[in-house]
Amino acid sequence: MHKKLNDRTEILVRFNEADPLGIVWHGHYIRYFEDGRESFGEKYGIRYLDFYKEGFVVPIVQIQCDYKRSVRYGERVIVETQYNPCEAAKLKFSYRLFNAETNELVATGSTVQVFLDKTNSVLQLTNPVFFEHWKKKHVL
Repeated sequence: MHKKLNDRTEILVRFNEADPLGIVWHGHYIRYFEDGRESFGEKYGIRYLDFYKEGFVVPIVQIQCDYKRSVRYGERVIVETQYNPCEAAKLKFSYRLFNAETNELVATGSTVQVFLDKTNSVLQLTNPVFFEHWKKKHVL
């Protein structure tokens, strides 16, 4: 049985993320997912720089976002990030965004990332050794 690895972080919606009506542009929700992954990586020791130090980059190859409610300038958003284990050489995360004041669900989504060798961009078909060690420590 796999352990559930989660993280929660809070983000203040900035002025430059909103349109003239004060509503956050839809593309910034994807950036909030990124903020969630950064916070998750910091908490569990798999930041982008950790992958890079091990010789890999982990680009996103799939992203999905379902919008439920608008977010406005000045509000705070809670980003819940969950790691979803899989056997393939991939990183799968799911996200839930909440209005921090009302606790209303404002968006859900997911991302898939793959491992590429940082020097030649070759796709890795098996999990890198360091990532298998990470999974044994945190997930299995």
